[in-house]
Amino acid sequence: MVRVYLLAIILCFINHVDSKEDCFPPEWLKSVSLSVKISKAGFHRDLQYTVEWSDTDHDVQALLLQKMPSGVYLDEYQLETLRRDTGLEVLLDSKVDLEAPEYLSSGFTALVFLSGAREAVVPVHGRYHRPSDSSERVRVDLERPRLLLRSDQCPGVRGVVVDAPCTVSNHSICSWMEILDLEGDAGLSLELPVGDSSMIFSVCVVTVLTTVLSCVYLLRNIWRHGSF
Repeated sequence: MVRVYLLAIILCFINHVDSKEDCFPPEWLKSVSLSVKISKAGFHRDLQYTVEWSDTDHDVQALLLQKMPSGVYLDEYQLETLRRDTGLEVLLDSKVDLEAPEYLSSGFTALVFLSGAREAVVPVHGRYHRPSDSSERVRVDLERPRLLLRSDQCPGVRGVVVDAPCTVSNHSICSWMEILDLEGDAGLSLELPVGDSSMIFSVCVVTVLTTVLSCVYLLRNIWRHGSF
């Protein structure tokens, strides 16, 4: 009787371990896909993320790690408003200067949480670049985001494990599994307009003349109609 009881305990333990290991089986991982698109034009764009996978018995949470170059930025105040209005969940790994030009800025990483939803639209804004005398536009390349998955029902994580915040509001660190070998484009790029450096002299001359003439006109009218 004791042997049967011990055997039952061992079998339950083995099944429990197997259930952890089979949380994200290789067959299921083949169904995971990620697509990223850029919409709109000009300095203000939208990054559209869509993650898909086949049905599973447990909940699945996804996290995208998107590296942003110095040529673009995310507005943390806009993100906070979108979080309240639409449920968009994005964290930034560092403080972002909204006013700095590209050549005085540094890159950062955005953490896009897909809890419940499998898609997100993140607004991204282009920074001003140095004027150029050879091109009217500059290209900004975005790396393909890293896709991480985890499940509260499966605390054991195999494969490439990445430590990251559990949720957008819970900054405790959880173990996420990175999904590698995803099919699709290597990355995205967007083009932003830049100033024409050959026009600097003309613009400065016109600006100075306009300022001087405006001041002369104002002083003339003050002298004529003002009371001293």
